[in-house]
Amino acid sequence: MKFFTFKRFVFLIIVILVIIQFVPVERSNPPESAPLVAQKEVAHILKTSCYDCHSNQTVWPWYSNVAPVSWILIDHVKEGRRHLNFSNWNEYQGKKKLKKLDELIEEVEEGNMPLEGYLKLHKDAILSTETKEKLLDWAHSEMDSVSLD
Repeated sequence: MKFFTFKRFVFLIIVILVIIQFVPVERSNPPESAPLVAQKEVAHILKTSCYDCHSNQTVWPWYSNVAPVSWILIDHVKEGRRHLNFSNWNEYQGKKKLKKLDELIEEVEEGNMPLEGYLKLHKDAILSTETKEKLLDWAHSEMDSVSLD
């Protein structure tokens, strides 16, 4: 008789999945310190396509409560906020703000943002040619208005 049967293996996996649900995770939306203020249309594009990962206004989906998916999502949002956080937009000054805008332009132009995996679950976040142009126009005009003092 085999000790490690397929049924035992499946049972072990189920037990592990149940146990890891009790590992505490921190899904947070810290207060906004200096949020972005933009034209209504641009603000809507950013909120729809960027804010879940790049702001403190993340809408946490139901599956963000299920480990190990929750761990991946939380890490992804932390990384996104670290790279660019629209909730702290007005804290970026001078060269740092220019760098953030330049990176935003590059990522959008190259089709790297929003991420493909995110778009599979959030079809409304897909940037059409028109919305992409509006977002890029906004980013370029923001660059023109940045003070380097």
